[in-house]
Amino acid sequence: MKVAIVHEWFSSYAGSEKVVEQFLNCYPDADLFAVCDFLTPEERGFLKNKPVTTTFIQRLPKAAKKFQSYLPLMPLAIEQLDMSAYDVVISSSHAVSKGVITGPDQIHISYVHSPIRYAWDFQHQYLREAGLSKGLKGWVAKYLLHKIRIWDYRTAAGVNHFIGNSQFIARRINKVYGRKADVIYPPVNTDKFEYNDQKEDFYLAACRMVPYKRVDLIVSAFAKMPDKKLVVIGDGSEMEKIKKLATPNVTLLGYQDDASLVDYMKRAKAYVFAAEEDFGISPVEAQASGTPVITYGKGGCLETVKPLGSEKPTGVFFFEQTADAICEAVNAFETYSNVINPADCREHALTFSEQRFRTEIQNFVETAWHDFSDGLINTQAKNTQNMYVNSGK
Repeated sequence: MKVAIVHEWFSSYAGSEKVVEQFLNCYPDADLFAVCDFLTPEERGFLKNKPVTTTFIQRLPKAAKKFQSYLPLMPLAIEQLDMSAYDVVISSSHAVSKGVITGPDQIHISYVHSPIRYAWDFQHQYLREAGLSKGLKGWVAKYLLHKIRIWDYRTAAGVNHFIGNSQFIARRINKVYGRKADVIYPPVNTDKFEYNDQKEDFYLAACRMVPYKRVDLIVSAFAKMPDKKLVVIGDGSEMEKIKKLATPNVTLLGYQDDASLVDYMKRAKAYVFAAEEDFGISPVEAQASGTPVITYGKGGCLETVKPLGSEKPTGVFFFEQTADAICEAVNAFETYSNVINPADCREHALTFSEQRFRTEIQNFVETAWHDFSDGLINTQAKNTQNMYVNSGK
């Protein structure tokens, strides 16, 4: 079974790259492909220092820093990658990698983090945030996204099996492509986070400061609760906005290394998360630390956090992305925190471990390949026999 792994692009080590890392742990002899690869030599350890075959976008002007601006060219680029030498193609896709071209004697399994968010149901939000909802540039952007949607839908036919990273994404795959998807939750390095049942008197928010993470709502909520302490870890385009909202009970630490994050995560009385995520790794990391989660009740968090009222709850939901809703959820947590056991949080987090992911992926791929290759052999045998009989021999 000769395997190719196709990823969108390599520019950092985040959630989707951690999935590729585990694919390589399953299939260490696989070859790697991507639209572009701008990792430094020091950052390549998770890829086992394997070479990556890239596309023409790698060589375009300023691609190293602005490769995402070449999104309209990426469908063409991904189709230029030659997959003909492989039995099994595994794509890790949140944009275009599922569009690689494969033949009838190959099996393509696509692990989907999300259909292209900015082309489908997040289009209007993306255009607003990019300042492209009006004017000539806006119409050009809308036209290009329209063309990408057509291409994205068409290329779904080239995928033999879809795997969604949550039930939420499986529903999105069915909505967008009209295809059923199995669900295998992504790997979370639960061993990295230290269990601790002795909590201190502060809440924690830790994520990139970009608009959809809604850190502004969390900080605004705690501005209304001056008796409660909030620590915020992270940096990004929203930092200046967040600084203006912060009150004396809110501590902004900016970027912190892994050791600091692990330390704060295990000591916090609860982790606060306000984004609508496809899966959401950080709420699982918090639970691995024995830390309950107060989170927006939509998207993947509905599958990773067990709310009050369920058996062995691990957190509290709020159902509107508003500061007031977060305040109500924090107050509910403080009222009922005695029913949330840190040990239960840890136990639940372990169901999303890296080892679990590797086992499920290997079982899925090998079963799919076995069924596919058996069908292929039977078809070839029938064709050979029919040719013999029809020849009159």
